[in-house]
Amino acid sequence: MKRFWQTALTVILLLLSYAVSAKDTLPVTTSFSILGNLVEAVGGNRVTVSTLVGPNEDAHVFEPTPSDVKKVAQSKLVVANGLGFDQWLDRLSSAAGYKGEILVASKGIKTRQMPDKDIVQPDPHAWQDPNNVIIYVRNIANVLSRLDPKGSLYYKKNCERYVQSLTALDAWAMQQFMQISMAKRKVITSHDAFGYFGARYGIEFLAPQGITTESEASAKDVAKLIRKIKHDRIKAVFIENMSNPKLLQQLSREADVTVGGKLYADALSLPQGPAPTYLKMMRYNVEQLMMGLKQN
Repeated sequence: MKRFWQTALTVILLLLSYAVSAKDTLPVTTSFSILGNLVEAVGGNRVTVSTLVGPNEDAHVFEPTPSDVKKVAQSKLVVANGLGFDQWLDRLSSAAGYKGEILVASKGIKTRQMPDKDIVQPDPHAWQDPNNVIIYVRNIANVLSRLDPKGSLYYKKNCERYVQSLTALDAWAMQQFMQISMAKRKVITSHDAFGYFGARYGIEFLAPQGITTESEASAKDVAKLIRKIKHDRIKAVFIENMSNPKLLQQLSREADVTVGGKLYADALSLPQGPAPTYLKMMRYNVEQLMMGLKQN
């Protein structure tokens, strides 16, 4: 009985210790799952991260709920991607009466410009190049250090450790794609989410939709893409984890190609999936793309 009470007391003290530490952490809300993972990587146990658009969810068509308003209202920091990707976050912050800091993580990125619906817009999917994510995590580390000066050295160490992982990832990806001739580096995906990836690794990505999943692909655009697939004999066709696959399935039927695996574009997978973190997501995508490109 004495041992039971000693064990119980130990458990209670551990729970109390956790409660105090959780209370002392910096509450951060991020717009979508990839950003949430980057903040966790830099912030470690000094932050508590809430994510508005979760794994396998589409930030392009996100509609906030009252619980999302509460998340933002209780935060000390809100992290957005920017570049038009999560522009709903401004309205959400206003509805929550949020007066704290909003970090645009993509600040400082050399932005790609893309035609979409007859206008030119910035491509918001900057995280698809690991070198841009180096800028993301350094922006995150800087603002966390300002809001929590006692953790400044901790954030810096976590950031630089993560930068090393990003550099290694980029070198590995570059080495993988060097095995494929430039003429065969062509891929079909659901929407234009891989522009930065393609620019970095010399891959041409083609999509029936524009840079947002809200775009409607016209019959003319689909017909043009089918001709391109047949002429260039493209076999690498992928759906995205947060997209409706119907359009791509129709495209593959009419072009007589088989839809391959799944790519993770704008969202991570669930924890038990193949892409629960940014680093794992990128490695998984590279492996899937390599299998597809080898068929071209």
